[in-house]
Amino acid sequence: MKKIINNPSAVVEDMLKGIEIANPDVIYDKEGVVIARKNKTEKVGLVSGGGSGHEPAHAGYVGYGMLDAAVSGNVFASPSPDRVLKGIELANSGKGVLLIIKCYAGDLMNFEIAEEMARDFEGIEVDHVIVKDDVAVADSEEGTGRRGICGTVFVHKCAGAKAEQGAELAEVKRVAQKTIDNVRSFGISLTPCTIPAVGKAGFTVPEGQMEVGMGIHGEAGIEQTEIKSSREIAELMVEKILADKDYSDSEVAVMVNGLGGTPLMELYILAGDVNDVLNEKGLKPVKWYVGNYMTAIEMAGASLSLLKLDDELKELLLSPANTAALKEA
Repeated sequence: MKKIINNPSAVVEDMLKGIEIANPDVIYDKEGVVIARKNKTEKVGLVSGGGSGHEPAHAGYVGYGMLDAAVSGNVFASPSPDRVLKGIELANSGKGVLLIIKCYAGDLMNFEIAEEMARDFEGIEVDHVIVKDDVAVADSEEGTGRRGICGTVFVHKCAGAKAEQGAELAEVKRVAQKTIDNVRSFGISLTPCTIPAVGKAGFTVPEGQMEVGMGIHGEAGIEQTEIKSSREIAELMVEKILADKDYSDSEVAVMVNGLGGTPLMELYILAGDVNDVLNEKGLKPVKWYVGNYMTAIEMAGASLSLLKLDDELKELLLSPANTAALKEA
């Protein structure tokens, strides 16, 4: 294992100290292991989070126009209810708090316990939405069903913009849910990643192979195939997403997301091929995001997220934001 770290068991705390140093608009609360906005504003608070290892998600999206607090668990592990409760308290200005939860069993349990604690013991009005944008996994009424992956960033952005407008909690939740309903994602991976405290990769992707639909924690995908060209990967990703949701003749926002070990050169090549495929399908990309938005430590690979836009979502997506990882003028 070759990593620029100190103590493998302290990587999260050391990382959050660095985030606080690098971003003067946030604070690091050591008790809750939370990154929060330094200056609380009189609006609905937005809180997200989950296991670490997906940076810049979610601490990189704390700031104007997006989140008010991001709660960090250990690497690939959900934060405890106590940590989430601290995030709620730091985000609360008296207007209520919306939790944006990615659909994993640990996150669902711990965030919802914290929601009950905040409501019952602190008197804070709290609600939540659940992001489940990964079309590689079948959705279901029972169990957790689909995973929440990089489409979550669109939820942060649109709900955050609505909150900055002074909307009430119910309206912010409506926009968050509308974004969830209109975003789909699909990813592929080329290599495994190494959790620092473990010291070795937890799975393998054979030489010359790629994993189709692998999750951001190394969860199994649909299949392993021979590695494909960028054009073939673009066609596969778009096909999987369009098979799940009708985007016909729609304007879309497009996120080509690296998983941590993919050079920007390759992400831009993939973006060009995705653009060609979308145009051939009659879709109209109007906003692009290319880079590392939700990673899996140093895993090589990429995911594609498409957000179907109407006038409301387009306005919110393009509204100003000022965070370390995403800015809109």
